[in-house]
Amino acid sequence: MRLLEHQSRELLTQFGLQFSDYALVQSSKEAFREAEKIGAPCMLKVQVPFGGRAKAGGVQTADYADDMAHHAERMLGMNFRGMVVKTLSLERRLSFSREFYVGATWDTKSKTPVALLGAAGGVEVEQAGQQMVRRPFDPWRGVSAHEGREMASELEVSGRTLGALGQVLERLSRAFLDCDAVTVEINPLLELSDGELIGVDSHIEIDDDAGYRQHQRLESLGEIFTSTTGRPPTALEQEAQRIDSMDHRGVAGRVVEFDGDVALLIGGGGASLTVFDAILKYGGRPYNYCEIGGNPTPEKVAALTALLLRNPQVKKLAVIMNVVNNTRADVVAQGVLLGVQQAGRKAADVIALFRVPGSWEDEAHRLLASAAVPSRGREVSLDECAKLVVQGGDV
Repeated sequence: MRLLEHQSRELLTQFGLQFSDYALVQSSKEAFREAEKIGAPCMLKVQVPFGGRAKAGGVQTADYADDMAHHAERMLGMNFRGMVVKTLSLERRLSFSREFYVGATWDTKSKTPVALLGAAGGVEVEQAGQQMVRRPFDPWRGVSAHEGREMASELEVSGRTLGALGQVLERLSRAFLDCDAVTVEINPLLELSDGELIGVDSHIEIDDDAGYRQHQRLESLGEIFTSTTGRPPTALEQEAQRIDSMDHRGVAGRVVEFDGDVALLIGGGGASLTVFDAILKYGGRPYNYCEIGGNPTPEKVAALTALLLRNPQVKKLAVIMNVVNNTRADVVAQGVLLGVQQAGRKAADVIALFRVPGSWEDEAHRLLASAAVPSRGREVSLDECAKLVVQGGDV
């Protein structure tokens, strides 16, 4: 889940981190009024869940309130990487003695969180030649203030700034862990003339799978954008996420909604993408993308099936997985049949195909045969199954 800049600021403020004052504006009149209050020079920044705003014209500076209003009129409603800009952040430009970059992210190679401290902020902070200190840290305790000071000392920082940076890194790592974040950064972090450290821009991305743990915290921030789609989750996607979180066993609820009429329960080591693309190739219109696996309970599978089939625009349901060894095919079949019943549909009418080869496969075939549902095994490829779903016929 991607937070907007002002949402990231609000969240990090709860952990004791400081940021410059700002005002959110949604019209040129508001921009003029707030610019007069704040005083020149000011900055306007589009509020979108993407980076690279300055290079794409999403950040503007002006010395007069009239100019701010003109910038706001042009920026509001602009198409920024496929998203219409509705809100701008207006703030005063600060004078500073130096700037830093601070962040925390996951090192996918070592599977550990890493704290980052750069000697310069702004765009392209990790370019060659810019000094960046990296330090892996314990995911249970975060970065201590002492460890943060050690990182700062590698940049030859001393005195009051050394201690302040240690404290910033400690609080940032706590926010990173407590919020189930994938990435947290403040860029730039400015040192003012009095030695105070103030964040000007921030970015947070939270693990989509941790939404159920972070629900209350995120709800207070307003509209949240998912990492997968770059837009707020639909009601269907939110309910699917709730279904997935109701039991720790298996995965059955990672859903992305589309506008088609073929509901999909798919999964298995990249098979979900293969099946989705094959459905499109043969002229089908998927209602959703999802992944199931890890031996979800029949109740979870049933709840997800019923959720997808409650939309009257859905005409078919396809259950297609790669060969499974950690998921019981008969459990999936039980859940699907139960979910069809809960949705008030008839299995033989709505289930276009069931292909879950592997563990307990014969039992699954028997269950489906009793409901007059067509099932296939590994002798029929994923591509062929997708063709059967869209075009009918037999193999």
